[in-house]
Order: sequence, then C-alpha cells, then structure tokens
Amino acid sequence: MNISRLLAATALASASFAVPQVALAQTTPTPAPTTAQDEAEEEESNEAEVTVTGSRIRRDTFSTVEPITVVTKQEITQSGFASATDALQSAEVTAGAGQINNFYGGFVTAGGTGANTLGLRNLGPARTLVLLNGRRIAPAGTRGNVLAADLNVLPTSIIERIEVLKAGASSVYGSDAIAGVVNIITDTTTRGLTLEAQVNVPEVGAGVDRRISATFGFESGPLNVIGSVEYRQRDAMTLADRDFTKCPIPGFRLDADSPIGSDDPYPLGDPRNCFTIDNGGVTINTLGVPTRSGIGRTSGTLGNFNRFVPAPGLGGGATPGYLGVGLYDRDSFDPRSQEEELITPVKTYTGFLAASYDIDGLGNAEIYGELLATRRQSSSKLYRQLSIDYLRGSPLLPIEFRNGTFLSATNTTSGQPIAARAFVGFGLTDSAQEVDYVRAGLGIRGDFFLSGWRYDVYAGKSFTDGTYEIDSFLIDRVAASTNVVQNADGSFSCAAAATLANCVAAPALSAAVIGGDLPQAWRDYILQNTIGTTKFREATFSAAIDGPVFALPGGDVQLAVGVEYREQEIDDTPDDNSIRGNLLGLTAGTPTRGKDNVKEAFAEIYLPILSGRPFFENLNLNASARYTDYASYGSDVTYKVAGEWEFFKGFGIRGSYGTSYRAPALAEQFLGATSGFISSANDPCDADNFPRVNGAPNPAGYSVAQQQRAANCLAVGIDVATFQQNSGITSFTRGGAETGLSAETSTNWSVGAVLQPRIAAGTTLALAIDYFNIEVTNGVSALSGTTILNRCYNAVDFDPTGGFCRFVQRDANQALTVTSGFVNLATDVVKGYEASARFATDLFGGRLTINANVTKYTEQSDKTFPEEILLDSNGTLNVPDWVGSGDVSFRSGPVTARYGITWFDGSSGTAVYNQTSRTTGVVNQANVDILNTFYQIEVPSYFLHNASLQFNVNKKFELTMGVRNLFDTEPPQVTVYYTTIGNAPLYSGYDYTGRQVFINTTFKF
Repeated sequence: MNISRLLAATALASASFAVPQVALAQTTPTPAPTTAQDEAEEEESNEAEVTVTGSRIRRDTFSTVEPITVVTKQEITQSGFASATDALQSAEVTAGAGQINNFYGGFVTAGGTGANTLGLRNLGPARTLVLLNGRRIAPAGTRGNVLAADLNVLPTSIIERIEVLKAGASSVYGSDAIAGVVNIITDTTTRGLTLEAQVNVPEVGAGVDRRISATFGFESGPLNVIGSVEYRQRDAMTLADRDFTKCPIPGFRLDADSPIGSDDPYPLGDPRNCFTIDNGGVTINTLGVPTRSGIGRTSGTLGNFNRFVPAPGLGGGATPGYLGVGLYDRDSFDPRSQEEELITPVKTYTGFLAASYDIDGLGNAEIYGELLATRRQSSSKLYRQLSIDYLRGSPLLPIEFRNGTFLSATNTTSGQPIAARAFVGFGLTDSAQEVDYVRAGLGIRGDFFLSGWRYDVYAGKSFTDGTYEIDSFLIDRVAASTNVVQNADGSFSCAAAATLANCVAAPALSAAVIGGDLPQAWRDYILQNTIGTTKFREATFSAAIDGPVFALPGGDVQLAVGVEYREQEIDDTPDDNSIRGNLLGLTAGTPTRGKDNVKEAFAEIYLPILSGRPFFENLNLNASARYTDYASYGSDVTYKVAGEWEFFKGFGIRGSYGTSYRAPALAEQFLGATSGFISSANDPCDADNFPRVNGAPNPAGYSVAQQQRAANCLAVGIDVATFQQNSGITSFTRGGAETGLSAETSTNWSVGAVLQPRIAAGTTLALAIDYFNIEVTNGVSALSGTTILNRCYNAVDFDPTGGFCRFVQRDANQALTVTSGFVNLATDVVKGYEASARFATDLFGGRLTINANVTKYTEQSDKTFPEEILLDSNGTLNVPDWVGSGDVSFRSGPVTARYGITWFDGSSGTAVYNQTSRTTGVVNQANVDILNTFYQIEVPSYFLHNASLQFNVNKKFELTMGVRNLFDTEPPQVTVYYTTIGNAPLYSGYDYTGRQVFINTTFKF
C-alpha cells in the first residue's frame, strides 16, 4: 500500500475538524490536495518513513490498524477555538465525555481551580495519557490532588496537529494510557517569523478571549531552531451575564405534561421563584432562634416560627420588630452572588523552543532538545454566607433571645450552645492560582551500527510550582470574637483579649448586622488570605533502538526495543490554617508528600506478512509488550496485539486486543487528609430517612433494611423516630499508600472495517466503523463519605468500631466525621461504535469536502464493590449514548467556507438509573414515577452550529472570521436534582458562553 495513495484519501480534512482518520496520521504534514493532479504529485513526494501515535516503529507505509483522530492547526483556527485546550475538550475529540474546564470555579476539582484536563471514553483524565511530541506531559496544578496533565501548559501557535488514539496503549507508552493517548505534535518546518492574533467576543460582551503569538524558525548549516511565544487572556463571564443563570428556580412540575417550574412555590414566571433555597439561594438577612410566636411575613397572622427577618415597627407576639418566615418567604438572594463567575478568567504565558544540531559522528547523529515554559494565572470569586452564632447567655444578644438554645455547640462557639444565629450575606471572597510549568528535554539520535537501525536516547525533567490563595474565615478567630464580655462603658471585648491582643469582638445582634452591615475591623479580623504551595517534579530517561530484522513477503519485519526510567515527586503544603483544620466552611487539607519511580523495558514488532497478492493487498500484524516495575506496588506486564487485513485496494478490516494499566497517581497514594462537606440529610439515623405518616414515625412501614439500620442507630444511642441531624457532616479523604494501593488494570479490544474506494479522478470517499470495548478492573476509587456511612449503618453485623464504621466518628453532639481513602475496588466498562465518513470532490472550480463522525455508546457502566451489579448510566443525563459531529467546507482559490455542527442525543432512563439498587439491581418504581412526573431530569437533543470564512492571500496573510454557536443555543433546563448552574446541568458538552464572533489573523514574514 503506497503511503501517498492513502494520504490522498485521508488528508482531505484540512478544512474540517477532528474526523477520525481511516489510516494513522503521518509525522510530516501533508497539505490537502485540491485536484486529482495534486494527488498524483503527492505520490511522488511522500515516500518517507513515518512514526505514528500508538507505535514506536518507523514505517514507509501507512497502517490502518487503529483509528486516530487528527486535529490540525488549520482546523483549530477554522473552528474558532481560542486555544488547543478548547479544541481538545470539544465534543469532536471527547465524543461526549465530560471534562473539567473553566465551568468549575466554585467546585473542588483535581488540579485545583483553573486546571483543564482531558479524559477520553468517560474514564477520567487520570486514564488518558497526554504527550507533546511523543513525550509525556507531567501533571500540573495546585493542591494535593494533582492527577493529570493541565492542558493550559500546551502551546497553540506552533502546533502542527494533534493525534488522538482512543485505545489502550500501555504496552507502548506505559502507565495511564488506558482510555487513549493524545499526542500534540509541533511544527518542524517553520522558517521566518509568523505573527498571529485571535479574539473571540461573546455576544453578551463579557468573557472576551484573546490570544497573540509569534512563531519563528531558522536553519543555519547543521543547526535548526523553531520556537514560539504566546499570551492568552480570557475575561470572566459572571452569572449575571447570561440569561439562563439570572433566575434559577426549583423547577418542580405539576405533572409529566406540565412545564418546568409549574409546581414551584409561586405561580409560573413569578420572580419570587428565583434564588430559593432549593436552587441558587442561601438564607440571608435572617435570624434563627428557638421556636417562638410572631407575625408571619406572608400570612400576616400570629404563628410559631424559628426564623425571623428584622421588621422595625412591625411584628408581634413574643417577637416584636421581627416577622416570621418559612422556607420560601425568607430572604435568599443577594445581588452580589451574581458576580460569581460562570466561566473563570485566566491568563497564560507560553514559550516553546525546539532545536537540533547535526553532527558527523555517532552514526550521523542529531542532538535535539526542547523547552516548554508556561505560567497560568487564574482566579475565582466565591460568594459567602456567614452564620454568626451567638452563645447562650452572650451579652451580644438582646435579653429576649439570650437564654434559649437554638442549636448545639459547634467549633465556633467555645463549647457553648447557640442561643441565636444570624444568617448574614457576607459578600464576595477571592481566590487565585499561579502555576509555573517547565519541561526541558535533551536527546541524541542517529544510525545504529546495524544496517537500517536507529537509536534514540533522551532525558527530560518537568517542574511544576504552584501557589494557591483563598480568602477564608478562620474558626479560632470567629470563636474568639463571639465569646465576649461587656465592658463598663457598654462596649464589648473578647474574653480571651489577654492572650489574643488583636481580637476584635463580634458585633452585637441588630437589624443592621443581620442585614450584613458588619464592622470593617471585624470583617478584616475573621477573614484572612490563606496561601498554599504545590511542587511536582518528574524526571524521565529513555533509550531505544529500532530497525529491520528479516524480510517477509509483505516487507521487512521491524523491531523496536528499549528501556525507560521515570520518577515523580509531589510536595503540597497548604496554609497552616488549613493544616490545623481552621478554615470555616471551606475544604481544608494536610500536606501531600510522596514519591515513586518506575523501571520499564519494552519491545514492539511489526510483521508485514503479505502484500500485493489476490485477496491479500496487505496483511500486517503488530505486537508490543512492556515489563514494568514500580517502587510502590511491584511489577507487571502488559501487551497488545493488533492486525489489519486489506483484502483489496480500498477495503480492509482491522482489530486489536491488549492490556493496559495505570499506576496509582501520587495524589491517590499520598494525598493528605482533605476535608469536604456532606449534607446533614445524609446521616443514616436522621428521622427524615425513615417512613412517617402525617409527620409521625411509622415503624410498621420500615423495610427490612430500614429495620436493621434503626437497630444499629439505637445501638449507639440514637432513636431514629425523633433524631434530627442539625450539623453538616465533615468528610476527609486521604491517600491509599498506607493500605497498599496497587495499579488498576484493563483490557481493551476493538474490531473495525475501512472502505476507501477509488471513485474518479478528483473524487475520494473514505468510510470507517469500529467497535470498542474497554473494561477497567481493580480500579482506583475514592469511597465517598455517603457510601461509608450507608455501609456502616446498614451492616447486618454492625460493629460501631469495626468494618466501615471504623471510618465514622460521632462527637458528643452527634456531629459526624467520615474519613475515606483511595482503594482498589472499582470496575468500569465502556463499549460502543465509532463511525466516520469523508467525501471530497472537485466542484465548480473548487474543492468540496464533507465529513461526519458519530459515536454510539452501547454501555457505560461501573461498580465500586465486587458484590455490586454493573450499573449502566449510558444515555442518562450528562452521559449521552449518541454523539455526532460533521462539517461541510468549500475551498475556491484563496477562500474557504466552512459550516459545522455538533450533536448530543437527548437523555432517557435517568430516574431508573438513580433508583436502581447497586446491590440487588431492584428498581424503586415508586420513586421512578415520582421523578418522571414531578421532576424535569431528562433533556432533549442538543445541537451547536458554527460557521467560518477564511481568506489566504499569497500564503503570507490569512484572515479567518466566523461565529460559534451560531443560533445562540442555551443549555437545557432541569429540576434541581443533579448539580446545576442556574437550571442547566453541569456538563462540559453544553455551551455556557452563547453565540460568539471570532477573528483570527496571521502574517508571515
């Protein structure tokens, strides 16, 4: 099979985006031909050895053994992506798999706020290997949970293409290549200077994204140098900037045929439904006290309440000056909360330099090196509610509120019960991250002493240095400030003023304080900027040789063998207040410190068995194996066998089977105890988790499991008929090295067919379809606090200090703390089909190209424990079973027009998935009916359209302009059952930005 003939059929995507190639992509660029004559000319110019992603073998022919998605720089530009990061996280590459991007500013994510990661096949970023020119990109980010490469470190301007292999490749590349491999390949041929600028302007005016860059290259005798520098800045887009986040509602329905929101507290369309406690709102301007009589804010009549809002001159009963409120008529909206970012801002500075020098000795050797350096500056604003807990008997309280008990003691009340709580809107707090990433590598390659053999020796080092800051309330300062004494002049001082000279007493309770008017001195005292640092180091060394071994009828057998060594080290040191657990209402953590190393040996062989014979145009076999020895968990062997059989020119089949592995990341091994929060409703002993009739306990209605749980709760002194958990549950997650965490393993097999008939001069057609099957076993999983609680209190052989209960603690006030870690238990299965089509023909003096790519998942299931069933989420909300993309482009002379579309299929079966027992497989049909009737938890199909027009003047000046999200399609709306932003599901496949215009200009000198 001639390389250029196949290239003619596969390189036609230069005006399309990310269509899986029906043959593996080449290491040198191939311009898209414009006519049949151009295709013939190509056949004379591309007889060169190539190396493809997923293999270490150099070949002079293409292999259709596995499909690769190829994204060129031109395609990134024509599609309007502001950066390589945006392109890699698009549905065209990820096929619907959810990604961590800049929608997650208010969430705790791996790598910290601002990190952007890539995970294929919905298996997560830790199971996708990211390479730059065939070498690993080390993890980067902040905090202890640094697991994967941060796409922000990648250059954009100097990229030639990106190759995405959606198949396991651990036998070729080592750990992490379970779901696939992404290889970013930089330009090696640039000469002179190229200046590029791009701006993406959303229609709403906020969130403008701009990038400028300079790329340069020169050659002087044996020296070749290519490099780039670039700067990118994306402005913030706040919740107030987009319509779909301006009025989040609960979204309940009267019935299955009624619109979303028809059963909300107020009539459909009433603005009082916005920002309720159910969605987007938080209690503010409100006083919590023991139940007492007062005038209702809405009813205007006397009643009993435990929440009141100040109303000078109004009210009555036992609470004059206040009006009683319930869940939906309390204050829950502060306009300042809308200044939180929907999409967080970022600045990146990136420099890349590659150089090579040819020498006469050492086998006509080439000394080569690369340097990548980036700085990311990101930030996020967080709106904070502050609960000011006034101690029982505190002189800060009016006498009528001073001596009751509203809540039990907390960590801010000096061991005293709470007499009253002021729910205050504090306002916005800041967080910021700065991450410096450097990767430097140096190698030498040349002819080996065996004829036709080559050697390559490489050593590299990666450095990540991150700083993360966040404004935090400090528990000890809040506690000290609320424990006060009254001075003779009526003022207040901290009771611990003698030892805490700088202590500022909390303000006395008043209508102004409840309304958020807090003394600046006190705000400054309790809120402090906390700073942590993260360091991640990775060193690599590799040596390999490859060349021909002997001849077969189909060509020379090629063999590659080599060794690798890699070591990693992480050192994350949070702020001292975080280490001491002194952060109020925020995630805290202890230091994460650890290191690991691996020694590996690998071999790969390519067997061209037959070629150019009847029914055997090509019959090739490829096999690879790798021996791995980790210091942390020991040794393992992975392998892969792949083959292709081209019956006749243009039609063949292919298949592969292999094993892969993923060594536990340093964060999974050594993560310092990191705190999080679980709703108090998840306490298994809470009365609300048991059947009731007219508000009264109903033990007769308990299921067998509930009976067991009630007995277990009683064994620790809790009566589930009356117990109410009033405190949030604190959870801690820590690394699994102490418990012997080991590598997870997987099998990955695929089979497919490729059709590339020669139709006519100037016309090409390429079709491919592949079935894929991935199963991950012994998977590394962090048990959730809720899982541990349920496993503890539902146990038949309940032991309060053993089993899962050894991870659960209750204090004297029944407040819960749960400690979990990473364990080897999980199983994940992903199956499906991926099909692509490409048609190109000469038309009206130009070139028409049509591309389409469709992924159909047939299973996306998982389980955490061996005794559980594999529960399939395929097709449910945020897990589409069908994802497609396509585009049409027409090039005539210097002008190229392109129109593209992306499609996510609508969801179904979400309620059944959520109400299926993982242990028995039994579906709670009653709850399914409730969810499907009164909740909107399914979404329709979602389409995004984009269009562009590109002008190229004498290959010196290029102007591209277009529109992304052409029809300004907003994300679908759902009831607050899943995590939402506004009423939109939190899912990277949806476009939160809205319609945006982009312009890209390139000048070459």
